[in-house]
Amino acid sequence: MQKTGILVVSFGTSYQDSLANNIQAIEKSIGKAFPDCELRRAFTSGMIIRKLQKRDGFHVDTVEEALESFVMDGFSDLIVQPTHIINGIENDIMLDTVRSYLDKFHSVRVGTPLLTTTDDYRALIDGVMCEFSSLKDDEFLVFMGHGTEHDANAVYPALDYMLKADGHTNVYIGTVEGYPDLPLVKELVREKAPKRIILAPLMIVAGDHATNDMAGEEKSSWKNEFQREGYEVDCILKGLGEYPAVRNIFVEHAKEAVLL
Repeated sequence: MQKTGILVVSFGTSYQDSLANNIQAIEKSIGKAFPDCELRRAFTSGMIIRKLQKRDGFHVDTVEEALESFVMDGFSDLIVQPTHIINGIENDIMLDTVRSYLDKFHSVRVGTPLLTTTDDYRALIDGVMCEFSSLKDDEFLVFMGHGTEHDANAVYPALDYMLKADGHTNVYIGTVEGYPDLPLVKELVREKAPKRIILAPLMIVAGDHATNDMAGEEKSSWKNEFQREGYEVDCILKGLGEYPAVRNIFVEHAKEAVLL
């Protein structure tokens, strides 16, 4: 008898409100699109899994644990949908783990991360920028992405380029650990001399990076870096999972999941 499960894989967050508003919201949207399938969750961050267990007594499976549970419960077919933004390191590791279980299922299909094709970029820009339609000429919106040494980091400058090509000349993308970095973004913004900077995370959850690296009180936070440049700074602690358009992209990717 065919029994299909869906595994939604996220990096994770230890912020319970962000977990509910972003990861759980994405899971709920995917679940609605697959009403006949059982949906389960896995995180790729061992550190976050351990923190949730120790602090809250709240257990989240690793990818391997979740796959094993589907096997033990007799599932014949599986759909795996990551909530990763890019096809980077975390997604590569997840795929390696899933491949090690291929012989345990009749079929395993995997959906792609948020930003995989140029159509994804377009859907993200249209779905997110409509929420910033009131942005004034003397206001600049700066998104903070994570960034990586992986070649998938090319997504960030490509997305920035597409934003500019679409006429969003007062919107910039920077990253914490990749390119474009904060010094470059500050230099580019400085040339335009806006009055106000709005900071928002280009991350699935508004977790540690958004709360501390972006909006925190540390001297090195993006908020303080821009304030020292003389700008008024506002921070929006809203993860991408809170945008309906982003959730819809993940739903479509799950529907289009391909066989491994």
